[in-house]
Amino acid sequence: MAQNREGGNPFAESGELDNPFQDPAVIQHRPSPQYATLDVYNPFETREPAPAYEPSAPASVPAPAPSAPSLQSSRKLSPTEPKNYGSYSTQASAAAATAELLKKQEELNRKAEELDRRERELQHVALGGTATRQNNWPPLPSFCPVQPCFFQDISMEIPQEFQKTVSTMYYLWMCSTAALLLNFLACLASFCVDTNSGSGFGLSLLWVLLFTPCSFVCWYRPMYNAFRSDSSFNFFVFFFIFFAQNVLFVLQAIGIPGWGFSGWISALSALKINTAVTVLMLLVALLFTGIAVLGIVMLKRIHSLYRRTGASFQKAQQEFAAGVFSNPAVRTAAANAAAGAAENAFRGP
Repeated sequence: MAQNREGGNPFAESGELDNPFQDPAVIQHRPSPQYATLDVYNPFETREPAPAYEPSAPASVPAPAPSAPSLQSSRKLSPTEPKNYGSYSTQASAAAATAELLKKQEELNRKAEELDRRERELQHVALGGTATRQNNWPPLPSFCPVQPCFFQDISMEIPQEFQKTVSTMYYLWMCSTAALLLNFLACLASFCVDTNSGSGFGLSLLWVLLFTPCSFVCWYRPMYNAFRSDSSFNFFVFFFIFFAQNVLFVLQAIGIPGWGFSGWISALSALKINTAVTVLMLLVALLFTGIAVLGIVMLKRIHSLYRRTGASFQKAQQEFAAGVFSNPAVRTAAANAAAGAAENAFRGP
C-alpha cells in the first residue's frame, strides 16, 4: 500500500514520474515557434512576422500549350505603321464630291444675291420707283443747272455673273469718248500746221459732240437694260446699233483723210508735214485700233451670253408689243383712232 501511495502509478517506472511534461506525446504536441498560433501570440511583443505557411507543392502538371490567337482579335497598330485611309480612287472621289459641293454653294450664293437684288427692286417699285430713286448719271455737281438723266448702279441692278461684262462695256464707252477727244486735239494740231485740213478739224468736233451722247444712249443703255431685266428687245437694239458702232471703230482706226479721224492713213500722211503732229496722230490711231478690237470681242461675248439666256426674236416681238400697248400715250392714240374710225363708219351711207 505504501508503495502505491508513493508512486501514484504502479505501472510506471520510477524515473518517468518526476516530470510529466517529458512525456513524448506532450512534447510532440508542444507549440513550435515556427508557426504562429493563438497560444504563443503576444500583441505587445515586437518580432518579425512568422513565415507564411507553405504547403508542399503537388506533383508538377505540365501547363497546357497556349492556343493560337483568334483571327477575329483586333491587332494594334505600331506607332510607325501608317494608317490606311483608303485607296487613291476613294480620295479622288471624295475630293470631287467636295468640289461639287463648293460649286453648288457658290451657285446658291449667287442665287441669293440675285433674289436680294430683285427684292430691293420690288421695294423701290413699291415705294414709288423712280420717285424715290434719284438719277445719278452723269455725275454733275449740284450747282450745275443740268441734272443727271439716268440712274446707274451696276452692283445693285445687274446680276453678279454679268457685272464684269457690263463694267467692261462701260469702260469701253469711256475709252471711245477719250479717243474722240484726243482725235479732236490731233486734228486741231494738224489744222494749225496745215490749214488745208480744215474739214477734218470740223468733222472731228462734230464727232465728239455727236457720238459721245449718242453712243451712250443708243448702245450702252440698251445693253445695260437688257442685262438688268433680261430683255430680248433691248438685246436686239444693242446688237444692231453696236455692230454699226464697231464698223465706225474700224473706220476711225483706218483714218481716211478728210473724214475727221486721225487713223493710220492720216497719221502717215502727216509725216511729211510735222513730226510732233504725226506722233500724236499715231497714238490716236493706236487707241482707235485697240477700241475696235475690244468692241468686236465684246460683241461676240455678249452674243454668246444672249444665246445662253434662251432669248429669241419672238420673245423680243412680244416684249415690244407689250411695251407699246402698255404706254399710256400709245393707248390713248389707239383709242382715238378707233373711235374716229367707228364714227366715220356710222356716218357713212
